[in-house]
Amino acid sequence: MINQTLTSLNTARPNLEEENPRNLSPSSIAHRIGTRQNLLVFAAAVFLVSVPVFIEAPLVRSLPSLSLAIAGLWFWLSLTLMSRPQTYLWGDLLLGFSWSWLAGSIYWGWLRWEPLWHLPVESIGLPFAIWCLLRNWGKVGNWFYLGSLFGTVLTDVYFYLVDLMPYWRQLMMAEVGETSQILKNALTLVQTPWGQAWAVILTLILMSMGIVALANKQHHWYAFGGAVLSTILVDSLFLLLAAIA
Repeated sequence: MINQTLTSLNTARPNLEEENPRNLSPSSIAHRIGTRQNLLVFAAAVFLVSVPVFIEAPLVRSLPSLSLAIAGLWFWLSLTLMSRPQTYLWGDLLLGFSWSWLAGSIYWGWLRWEPLWHLPVESIGLPFAIWCLLRNWGKVGNWFYLGSLFGTVLTDVYFYLVDLMPYWRQLMMAEVGETSQILKNALTLVQTPWGQAWAVILTLILMSMGIVALANKQHHWYAFGGAVLSTILVDSLFLLLAAIA
């Protein structure tokens, strides 16, 4: 009986040693590090789309020149980080975010009264992103920017389909005390069967694109997927704020 027990323990010991991180093969360690970095890139992409919206928006309305100057700071910081191998990934991601911040500063600072200018201004970094991707450079940041832009395009498409653009103009020109009624009028269109149906369709498109991107298990696709999926979060938060108002 004792011999059988010792034999079973000796048989199990190699399995325990294989689970020890010190005995992992270089390929297994690289896989774990890559998975962890993918998750961090995804979380950073969600943060860079979601949280700054509520920071940049009030700043750019009151101090558009300062917001524009901060875009230059992001560009400088991204290039500084990319100059070091240890921080290259995060500088790359920040470079894509810099384009989004720059476009937001220009549009919401000086052109917000005209929704037709929104997509052209938001696409300001598109030629640069395409040029870089054709040269296989800055993939994480440029795919993040494309994901953010894709989410913006679908959001604007929804505004066109549901005929919300007139309310956009009214909100940009209204005084603070007038915004509540404008938002209520806009919500009546969102709550119609037409508005709800398109909300579901476009949300499914965003979810599908985001999930497919995450299935590729690469840094730049996680940046793209995080930017696309966080569009749903941002739009939902704005809808909630409009309903509360």
